[in-house]
Amino acid sequence: MSFSSSPSTHPVLACASALGAALDEVATVDPLFMTTPDKESALLDLTAIAARLDELRLRVLNCADDVAATHGARDAGAWLAHQARLDHQAGRRDLTAARSLTRHPRVADALRAGTIDRARAHVVMSAVDALPTHVDPDTRTRAEAHLLEQARAFDPTHLRVLGRRVLAVVAPEVDDAHEARLLAAEEARAQAVTSLTTRRRGDGTTDIRIRCADTTADRLLTYLQSLTSPRQGNQGDQSSDDPRPYPQRLGHAFATFLETVDPTRLPLHGGDATTVIVTLDLATLLSQLGEPGVALIGDQPITAAHARRLACTAHLVPAVLDGDSHILDLGRSQRLYNRHQRKAMALRDTTCRASGCTIPAAWCEAHHLTPWSRGGPTDLDDGILLCPHHHHLAHDHRYDMQRHPDGTFTFHRRV
Repeated sequence: MSFSSSPSTHPVLACASALGAALDEVATVDPLFMTTPDKESALLDLTAIAARLDELRLRVLNCADDVAATHGARDAGAWLAHQARLDHQAGRRDLTAARSLTRHPRVADALRAGTIDRARAHVVMSAVDALPTHVDPDTRTRAEAHLLEQARAFDPTHLRVLGRRVLAVVAPEVDDAHEARLLAAEEARAQAVTSLTTRRRGDGTTDIRIRCADTTADRLLTYLQSLTSPRQGNQGDQSSDDPRPYPQRLGHAFATFLETVDPTRLPLHGGDATTVIVTLDLATLLSQLGEPGVALIGDQPITAAHARRLACTAHLVPAVLDGDSHILDLGRSQRLYNRHQRKAMALRDTTCRASGCTIPAAWCEAHHLTPWSRGGPTDLDDGILLCPHHHHLAHDHRYDMQRHPDGTFTFHRRV
């Protein structure tokens, strides 16, 4: 686009006027009827023009201290935010970007040419500024040039990864020591900000918020994903065998993980390995599997069905009380199937024993057909493998569990 200006009009103002006039000309034009190639060209051209216009605006902002002084503003960014009704943080970011571009003229040139946008320009400048102070100017120049070249092919996210390892390309001799310092700093920061908070919602659920190192999060997800469907491809998919959304499956897997973790490998807690003691009365313990009831973990009530299910997989100790709340017996956690029995079940069952369920044995839990609380033996004849979903149903008093001649089981909701 060419434009002319009178001797008294600054070229930047003439440019703004010409751009405004050009936009007025297409203000009512509907791009719906553009050809596909024209739309492609328009999108790419307008994106490049927006980057070039952004650079010009930042160039003017960088030298607008006199504007701030005239109006008594803290700085030009604050004045612009107020006058243009921008968020004050946006004005501050704009001024910071404008100052940064003066220290990185090559980045400013690329932005001015429209070959990169502001987001990629920010990544390049941040990566170069983050280089160690002992890196010489020539290495910094080569690092910036390399990242500007890569910015033509990569988006800001991938470019940020390349920026972190830019020394490995332009100065491999100093990269190892620099990387070690970066990792040490990251680990120290992760340690400092690691936290876990809980908030009871009052509806029987609790919000858990964890902030931890990436490696810790990856390790937890690895454990939880091992308990979800092996056909799960990514977090947006749903298994054809499991209609639950993936976040819900992860939440259920977290509960299963806590129930099945081996307490003998944990530090002693209160004089014993971390073992859950559930208090229930004798009548509840001896009731039929399908009947409801209430038990306590500490002072927190749970259903008796939930307590019975925990008895299959968790190191749960029932404290049985008589009618006067006297302790009759403290059960032992020896009811759990050992790893050799689990292997034998896996060879026998191969998948969840619920009819039509294909969840493999490795993802299943051992279940006592005769409840352990009612004298059920911990042997192979009385044990079957059920996936977590069907294991919950087996201990849900609202469902009947029926065994078939082929060794499979079906569940039916009671009327």
